[in-house]
Amino acid sequence: MPSVHVVGSLNADQLLEVTAFPGAGETVLGSGMRITAGGKGGNQAVAAARGGARTAMVGATGDDAHGRLVRDALDGAGVCTASVRTTAGAHTGLAVVLLEPGGDNRIIVTPGANASLTEADAAAGLAAVEPGDIVLLQLEIPPTVVAHAARTARARGATVVLNAAPAPTDSRALTPGDLDVLVVNDPEAHAVARLLGLTGHTTPEERVIALARALDALVVCTMGADGAYAAPAGGRRPALHVPALPVVPVDTTAAGDTFTGYLAAALAEGADDLSTALNRAAAAAALAVTRSGAMASIPARREVLRARASLPTAKD
Repeated sequence: MPSVHVVGSLNADQLLEVTAFPGAGETVLGSGMRITAGGKGGNQAVAAARGGARTAMVGATGDDAHGRLVRDALDGAGVCTASVRTTAGAHTGLAVVLLEPGGDNRIIVTPGANASLTEADAAAGLAAVEPGDIVLLQLEIPPTVVAHAARTARARGATVVLNAAPAPTDSRALTPGDLDVLVVNDPEAHAVARLLGLTGHTTPEERVIALARALDALVVCTMGADGAYAAPAGGRRPALHVPALPVVPVDTTAAGDTFTGYLAAALAEGADDLSTALNRAAAAAALAVTRSGAMASIPARREVLRARASLPTAKD
């Protein structure tokens, strides 16, 4: 079976539970604090591995306790860390997560060692990529590295999946022809559309169709409790809508990462159809938001298949 190769960020997540987010100039007291492994790249690698894919990580940490925490979490999930570099003199990336009751969050990220990742690191880490493999990218590392990784992967016959998160501020990683799949949430879809000069698309369905046409890529837009919309490369109509699994959220921190990693695993597995892959990813994300933390919240494959089997229209 093809493998999933993730080139991306590795962070330690400092989670602070608060009764309400502070306003400008305001101080609030937190009710709890914990430090766990995270980062969009690391989270998505763990999700792909728990989704059943053989998964390798390309990234960088600092030579510190947080870096060892992240590496241990990846190893524990079965992710190959041979291409995770330890950067002397840099701290491991850090995300400060403010979590409100009900699961809403606000996140501040300082890149640390993630900013030291180079095009040479990406090329070396992707040297084992084979035709049919999935290469999964995000935007918490330098955009030049993301673009180089996409070109390297395409040249080796891999399928390139970009999760355009955080919302992009330039288009260097959005070159048509370098991407096969774009995954975004609704605010990120708006940001990508603006960068590509696309206007006048008022609904999620219209946006994914326009983006799929402009990028000649499969575009998936996650909408939280409203599920997800997807349009195939070329922007053919209508867009596919996948409903969300109804749950009571506790912490939404890694929902998008869980969705994207599980989608990559399903694509590597060769899921029977796009609807099956998207429904599996949506079920995984729904289960993740019922738990606290980032990597720790990502469900195992058997849990996801069990949840899917409980639905009347499940195909798994």
